[in-house]
Amino acid sequence: MKNLRVVIITGLSGSGKSTALRALEDIGFFCVDNLPVVLLPRFLKIQFNDSKIITKVAMVMDLREKSFLEKYTRIFTKLKSMGYKLEILFLDSNDDALLHRFSETRRVHPISVKGSVMEGINLEREKLAPLKQMADKVIDTTSYNVHQLKDVVQRHFISSSASQRMIIHVTSFGYRYGVPADADIVLDVRFLANPYFVEELKYYNGHHQDVRDYVLESDESKIFIQKLFDMMAFLIPLYEKEGKARLNIALGCTGGRHRSVVMANQIGSYFSDKNYIVTINHRDINKG
Repeated sequence: MKNLRVVIITGLSGSGKSTALRALEDIGFFCVDNLPVVLLPRFLKIQFNDSKIITKVAMVMDLREKSFLEKYTRIFTKLKSMGYKLEILFLDSNDDALLHRFSETRRVHPISVKGSVMEGINLEREKLAPLKQMADKVIDTTSYNVHQLKDVVQRHFISSSASQRMIIHVTSFGYRYGVPADADIVLDVRFLANPYFVEELKYYNGHHQDVRDYVLESDESKIFIQKLFDMMAFLIPLYEKEGKARLNIALGCTGGRHRSVVMANQIGSYFSDKNYIVTINHRDINKG
């Protein structure tokens, strides 16, 4: 159990706990949302006994569970005494930001009194004050957007050697479904030969070996990959020097199932081999 890292994400409603959970999932944490605190010891015991692969877990726990407040102190303290590496991440935000977020999403505050969001915020802040004091890390998310919060969370929890390096997110997409709004670099690979027009390949996607071979075998593909790698080798140190925390690279083909998937996997492997934290998302692979 000493090798199992456990992160408890908690804090105020609307402060970004779901975003923080997704950020940890992207860097290899096994994630669970809203696990009852009384089940935590059993959950950790099962994970430790049944899986040697899972070495780090993260879960959101908060006031949505009615018994959380009265039981978390005893359970967290006991787990730490048993040797678990339990860390508490508390997310906070100022009242104006929380009100704005609830207004945008039109959500009801989970503990609001007679439907008043502000009363719910005040009551929750009061009830969670002792837990905030107990937390290992407190992040004020007032001024963060979704991407900035993900960066802050990931940089805190990845290893110190990797935390100095930029986080690379690679997305494949289909132009017919629109360009990803958060892309820093967009690369159009529609000039490559299209497996869709090969009868024995069209129903597979870019993960299939035959599709991969078809896309990569042309001279155009080989030249493109080499020039792309050369460009990344030139750009990445400059971005890091400038202080850029994350880079979103999007590669698009017509439908997002074949050519862009192959090329996204290629660039993802390139960065992984250089020990960057890399996530790959094939946004449109199951469409069409």
